[in-house]
Amino acid sequence: MDKFRIMFQFLQSNQESFMNGICGIMVLASAQLYSAFEFSCPCLPEYNFAYGIGILVVPPIWFFLLGFVLNNNVSMLAEEWRRPMGKRRKDPTVLRYMFCSITQRSLIAPAVWISVTLMDGKSFLCAFSINLDVQKFGNKSDHGLSDAALERLLAKIPCKHIFDGDAVVSREAASRYIRCISQAFGWAFLLMMTSMAFLVRAIRPCFTQAAFLKTKYWSHYIDIERKLFDETCTEHAKAFAKICIQQYFESVSGEMHTFHGQPPDRDEEDKPKSDEDRLLGIRVEGDMNKVLWNWHSCKPSLNLKKDPPRYEEANGHLDTFVNGHTHQPETQSKKEWATYYSNI
Repeated sequence: MDKFRIMFQFLQSNQESFMNGICGIMVLASAQLYSAFEFSCPCLPEYNFAYGIGILVVPPIWFFLLGFVLNNNVSMLAEEWRRPMGKRRKDPTVLRYMFCSITQRSLIAPAVWISVTLMDGKSFLCAFSINLDVQKFGNKSDHGLSDAALERLLAKIPCKHIFDGDAVVSREAASRYIRCISQAFGWAFLLMMTSMAFLVRAIRPCFTQAAFLKTKYWSHYIDIERKLFDETCTEHAKAFAKICIQQYFESVSGEMHTFHGQPPDRDEEDKPKSDEDRLLGIRVEGDMNKVLWNWHSCKPSLNLKKDPPRYEEANGHLDTFVNGHTHQPETQSKKEWATYYSNI
């Protein structure tokens, strides 16, 4: 369990490795799901095409949406897109880079499903068996079948156990022919996807290297900033809850000692103040709510000062940040000089 916990913490700290692992799991899941899937063509002219194309298209759409659901950057992208402008402007190129990165990873599992399905050829055979040219595999005129009867016969080609038209068309030859076309489409699809991936991954940074580095940097910054903010809020919530519980028990203990006429214990006067430091001067529920709201509505500008304010000064100006406005600090009072005269 410790090994799995360490691995999960590593993947969670490294967003790119985590998402690559999710993509790999989805690829394996798509291939395993197809191998475990029981393909049953209805073998009816009215439903063959819908069933075959549905097997080819619907699962990739589901895998594509699942890739968006499992990607943690989707909520971050939506938050960054919908947040108010505040003191920090929104860069459309960064948002576009994040969306393209999410989309690329979400397309891997659907591409694998489509490739495996086309290489197998069952859905393609089910969908296009009624469009087979009978003149290549049999003789239509010798049997005098109507168009509707011939269509029903061709729809039974994917179903080996119920096909009864070997005198009209060779089922084995027709199946091999349609599967060959399906595999050709599969290899063409793989070549197209590989070429597109090469163009996106290799050629794009060569033409816009500076813009690519800028968007990649700020995309990582947004991700890291959100993680650090969540960690800080978690530490603050733990310290807030711990101190609140301690104060509750101390008040109850004081009331009980007063009731029994015993003085309270003073053994914990030298307890560490680490929890107090984690509160960062925010000790009221309303102040914390205002801080969280201001973080969403008006994020600080990306203009860091050389000498950041000390912790004491930050606590002193907490009310100005909470109330959403700033004011100049009061000027120090001038020193007063007193003169004493001696009577000697």
